[in-house]
Amino acid sequence: MSAFTLAELAAAISAATGKRIEYTDLTADGFARVLADAGVPAELAYVLADADLAMGRGELFTDSGDLRRLIGRPTATPAEAIAAALD
Repeated sequence: MSAFTLAELAAAISAATGKRIEYTDLTADGFARVLADAGVPAELAYVLADADLAMGRGELFTDSGDLRRLIGRPTATPAEAIAAALD
């Protein structure tokens, strides 16, 4: 499975549901503020925003096959996972 962006995920959800789903790319500070405004403690909000930056740089991507081996089945594409969730 290849990497995908959150904008691509929003587009796939839109296609599957027939509803327009928008993705807004926030700065790390903006994301931390949104999380804090939603009730996440400020320190945790900044940790999550920093993790989001790392994911955006591809630091968590791997094509090792580890997930497939851990779950004992092939991984699903975003579109397949969305379709399964909507069933």
